[in-house]
Amino acid sequence: MSEEHYDYNAAYHNDRFPLSNRYDGKWVAENQMGPNALWLAEWLCEDMALEAGMRILDMGCGTAMTSIFLAKEFGVTVFANDLWISATDNWRRIREAGVEGRVFPIHAEAHALPYADAFFDAIVSLDSYQYYGTDDLYLNTLVKLVRPGGRIAIVVPALMREFPDGKPPDHLMHKREDGSTFWVDECWCIRTLDWWKTHWSHSSMIEVEVADTLEDGGALWLQHERVRPPEKRVNPFPPDVEVLEADAGRYLGFVRMIARRNPA
Repeated sequence: MSEEHYDYNAAYHNDRFPLSNRYDGKWVAENQMGPNALWLAEWLCEDMALEAGMRILDMGCGTAMTSIFLAKEFGVTVFANDLWISATDNWRRIREAGVEGRVFPIHAEAHALPYADAFFDAIVSLDSYQYYGTDDLYLNTLVKLVRPGGRIAIVVPALMREFPDGKPPDHLMHKREDGSTFWVDECWCIRTLDWWKTHWSHSSMIEVEVADTLEDGGALWLQHERVRPPEKRVNPFPPDVEVLEADAGRYLGFVRMIARRNPA
């Protein structure tokens, strides 16, 4: 079947995510940089009290899909912060989505953010925080940008349990046709729920309100990976269908963390 006749809307449809189902499937496929970011954003927001007019920092927004989603669905103002995608590239997508009055693209590294303390009502991060937030000291640096009583909330790829003997199982190390493997050194930032709970418990600046895993997260990840990669796309990596089929949710899934900043 040619790409012209492939039904991206059907491929991405999932009754679990009614808000995400409103978005054009091919647009979603073209702009993904990892597991379906709109699904992760929708799950995160189910337990966040977002209100119109709030200022939100979307850390590691990638192609600003999640920023556009937040602005459209909740009427919030979003600062779409990313290092890998240029602000100019994201500005084009933001304008095309018709939210140029509510989403503002920023090109900045996670350790050099150009924002005032207590500026945001909430900070969110979808499939990004694991790359910089495992540092013991980073959380408090980021939390300072949220007003007292505001939220910091993340969804990250995660391990559903620790590896036996600390070694990745064979199916995560199996070589693809191009010789690469799913599990590479950078994947050691993928942690368990218990690890994240302990990690965030070290901060006196926050109170954790939600810490859980996405039900059937591995199956949802697999549904995303089975979607045909479009010719025009941001993500250069091949699908991980075989890995996720072999894993069957044993190890791979998603963790959600939501915390409130304590009074100053």
